[in-house]
Amino acid sequence: MANAPGPAEAPRVVLGKIVSVHGVRGAVKVYSHTDPLDNVLDYAEWTLNRGSEQRTVSVLGGRVQGRVLVVNLKGIDDRNKAEELINFEISVAADALPELDEGDFYWHQLEGLKVVNLQGQVLGAVAHLLETGSNDVMVVKPCAGSIDQRERLLPYLPDQFVAKVDLEAKVIQVDWDAEF
Repeated sequence: MANAPGPAEAPRVVLGKIVSVHGVRGAVKVYSHTDPLDNVLDYAEWTLNRGSEQRTVSVLGGRVQGRVLVVNLKGIDDRNKAEELINFEISVAADALPELDEGDFYWHQLEGLKVVNLQGQVLGAVAHLLETGSNDVMVVKPCAGSIDQRERLLPYLPDQFVAKVDLEAKVIQVDWDAEF
């Protein structure tokens, strides 16, 4: 008799990556995708993934050091144990993220959405977003139904270029000329 499938795992969001060790007492250096950097410390438990490996760790504390965080994890108390965690991505359940104000979105919610201009032309789908300093940029790659095979970089500026985001329809409507 086959085992019944378990409950579907909740969607997860990658918030950073362990990139190195710090010192000899097991601290790790973390590159955080959150803004501000130390928001990743708001989560007491992280799921770590590297390839097919997965671990759950408890966060004891951390601090910002330059462009990374130095983090202490429960049970990781020497450099050798810390080195085993290098290159693991840090994720949390998507439903653990704080609620956003109306009209605000997390990047992971925008990735994969079809981008359509005001003339109804499909420009592609959001592959990922880039932080440029002045504003975020959507990297839009061709998808089924695209008007051409061009990759486009569109500024993510609501009320200027982004007319509407419809998560249910999985569409972002933009005020953007297809020739750009």
